[in-house]
Amino acid sequence: MIAGLRGEIVAKTDDAILVDVHGVVYRVGTSTTTLAEVGVTGDAVEMMTALIVREDSLALFGFATSEELRFFEAMTGISGIGPRLACAILSTFKPEGLYAAVQQGDVDLLATVPGIGKKTASRMIVELSGKLPEAQFVHDRLVGDRDVVEALRAMGYSASEAQQAVVRARITPEMTVEERVVAAFQQLSEG
Repeated sequence: MIAGLRGEIVAKTDDAILVDVHGVVYRVGTSTTTLAEVGVTGDAVEMMTALIVREDSLALFGFATSEELRFFEAMTGISGIGPRLACAILSTFKPEGLYAAVQQGDVDLLATVPGIGKKTASRMIVELSGKLPEAQFVHDRLVGDRDVVEALRAMGYSASEAQQAVVRARITPEMTVEERVVAAFQQLSEG
């Protein structure tokens, strides 16, 4: 119904953005990743959205990238994962990190999300395998990040800790493996 919004940021909360679209203010639930990327109050914003219709409510969820929206829609198709929990997952993992965790069957890493236990993480892996959109950025990022995870594991970190650090690090495609290791290591030092 509502596929996207273009307007001005009126305010931000911990889990939503208020967007003024020609005098109508929409509350758009989202992830902390999108909250960090869209700007500040008064900035223009464009978001891809999904309208969730329940018996007793209408809720709008939106994201800065189409990849994040596609992952959100895939997760909300799983029994037991509602839109708020899907946003919590996307607040913990960028799409490429979630894709990697599912592809590698990393139950322990997925269980680090508040509200996700090992049982739900296992079900997520089974139900999302083959259903998550594989974008080129995911493939490129995973190839480079395997070396980073292995380097961190050689330093004594667990696979789960290393993967989570890589997911949270601000890694760009232009970075060398050494720069990626440093960025991921900084995440481990800060955490």
